[in-house]
Amino acid sequence: MNSGTFVIVELLGGVALLLWGVRMVRTGVMRGWGDRLQRFVEQRLSNRLTAFGGGIAATAVLGSATAMALIIAGLAGAGAIGATTGLAVLLGADIGSALVSGLFASGSSLATTMAPLFLFAGYLTFGASSEFRPRNAGRIMMGLGLMLLALKVIVSATAPLREATLFHDVLAAIANEPVLGFLVGAGLAWFCHSTLAVILLIASLLTNGSLEVAGAVPLILGVNFGGGLPAVSATLDQPSVARRLPVANLLCRGLLAIALLPLARQIVDAAAGVPLDPLHVAVGLHAAFNLTVAAVFLPISPVVVRFVDRLIPNASAADDPLATPRYLDSASLTTPAVALSNATIETIRMSELLERMFKMSLTALSSSRLETLKEVNAIDFKLGTYMGSVHAYLGRLAQGELSGGDTRRAFEIMLFASNLEHAGDVIKLNLADRIRAKIKQDIQLAPSQREALDMLCDEVAVSLRLVPVALSSRDVGAAARLASQKDRFRALEERAINEHLGREGMEKGVSLRSNALFIDLIGDLHRINSHIAAAAYPLIQAAGLLNTTRLRTSALSERLA
Repeated sequence: MNSGTFVIVELLGGVALLLWGVRMVRTGVMRGWGDRLQRFVEQRLSNRLTAFGGGIAATAVLGSATAMALIIAGLAGAGAIGATTGLAVLLGADIGSALVSGLFASGSSLATTMAPLFLFAGYLTFGASSEFRPRNAGRIMMGLGLMLLALKVIVSATAPLREATLFHDVLAAIANEPVLGFLVGAGLAWFCHSTLAVILLIASLLTNGSLEVAGAVPLILGVNFGGGLPAVSATLDQPSVARRLPVANLLCRGLLAIALLPLARQIVDAAAGVPLDPLHVAVGLHAAFNLTVAAVFLPISPVVVRFVDRLIPNASAADDPLATPRYLDSASLTTPAVALSNATIETIRMSELLERMFKMSLTALSSSRLETLKEVNAIDFKLGTYMGSVHAYLGRLAQGELSGGDTRRAFEIMLFASNLEHAGDVIKLNLADRIRAKIKQDIQLAPSQREALDMLCDEVAVSLRLVPVALSSRDVGAAARLASQKDRFRALEERAINEHLGREGMEKGVSLRSNALFIDLIGDLHRINSHIAAAAYPLIQAAGLLNTTRLRTSALSERLA
């Protein structure tokens, strides 16, 4: 392997290590403290300024403006955040990401000493603890160590490029052709899905003298434009209300980046008068760009939002009547009875979505075709949108004066919505994944196993059909029948397991993989049915028909005696 090839391979390895470190930090933060981070942002949505500050602080911790954009898009899709407030959060997120980039780039000289310490401390923390959050803290420290180590690798790999004539010719072409540099920076940011990684790469080239500020300016402008593309592409399959905020953020960044591109030479001349080294000049330009975006577009964010609303209309709602909630009328909040009726209708529509999602999964199970599972994630997102909208609507209703009966009714509806959404999560995260594994690994279930699964699926379908009746009529008998589906399913489940995994099942020669998948599928169906049936508990508890325990207390006392 010649020296040029070795440099390229080492550079690619360093970039890959950097991206993996960024991913580990983001994953550790989201797994360990993602709920708190989201609540932190939600608590600062009262106005644009506090939302802007919350976006800066949260992204400085998370380290990824793209991840924050996806969180805010989800909140917007659920109706929990307004468009102008959401755009303020994203503008703050860009600044938070720029601050993190500057911190790492400026501290590159510490990489040699800090990287091993972070890696060692992270390994000890992760390995020594069995608790969830400490393990994720270890994951974050290891991610930081990998990022610093990757920065060291990249700087080392790019050092020989100072003597490479061809490489300097390429960088000179970028400096002389700002449009080319802009496109290269945008492409790298989109490909890497991380402005942090690309800014650190540019910083390493500046550190070893391979790149001049004149070539870095168009690259940095392109990076800031391309940094908005991953969030836009990641939300393409989501409802229009969730797609608008990433597009609005891209529009703000893109307009300023394109406007400044013809002034690249003037920016370089102005930067030459700043008494800083090229590395800190580039980092300062990156941060200054995002501060300028916020200063220009935060005051006129309503104008940007209105433009994006026209650009991305609500056309998809007409194609699918269940695409978004339709009946949560704000004017009805003054009349609690009407508002509760509206929330009930939307929760019933949730059960229709869940039934559609469940049938898609069963079709994939019986036909062994992966194509039928493509819509599962989209429907699960709609379920989350419905639940968030219903909860937010009833939360606004609860701010007024409600009678005791209306308060209980609001709680019943919220519980129904939550349980239906949880059932959808089980379908998406468990049932659909097991069906994919069955199809990809070509696991064949025995005819008796398929028959047992069909019987259990029929019981889940019965539970789903009972939801509208129990919820809309508040009939205690219908609610009791829905709750009793849990006991009926359990009895059928025990019979199926005893018949197919006992001595008789072993004699049939069923493979171990089939048996394992069969048990897992039954467990998923059990959880789905339990979530649906549990929604009826508040009604039957209010009627005094709910037992406090399933244990036979007399038999339990004899065993404990």
